[in-house]
Amino acid sequence: MSANAGPNETNSDGFSTAERAAMRERAAELKKQASDGRGGKAAAAELDVLSKIAEMDAPDRAVAERIHAIVTTTAPDLSPKLWYGQPAYARKGKVVCFFRSGHADKERYSTFGFTAEAHLDDATGLWPTSYAVTELSAEAVAVITALVRKSAT
Repeated sequence: MSANAGPNETNSDGFSTAERAAMRERAAELKKQASDGRGGKAAAAELDVLSKIAEMDAPDRAVAERIHAIVTTTAPDLSPKLWYGQPAYARKGKVVCFFRSGHADKERYSTFGFTAEAHLDDATGLWPTSYAVTELSAEAVAVITALVRKSAT
């Protein structure tokens, strides 16, 4: 993306300039809430997740940011938190889904996964518990969104 890109133009990670600015503003809000005590543990936990995502290498960061947006939009009742030092989303304190950085794990791909708390059990006796993720195509976003929606119920 060029330096003079408009607010609706997207860069290589799929976020527009306006979306990136909104994420930065949300992180600043959470930091303020956590520091002045108004946001409590929830704001501090989400800030920890956003900080961890910001530390990731560019490819992992782009995927993690997009997954964070999908989960928090699709399942607002799931609370962001760190789990084994990586972003996760919990219901009543129990992790439902999580993102693992491939770079941090010294793997060639990152992972988006679900715990038993997701209740994705299928009558066929076969259901997903984790996915290797290197980029998020429209199809991958649709699959993740549907699984997060199902796991949040």
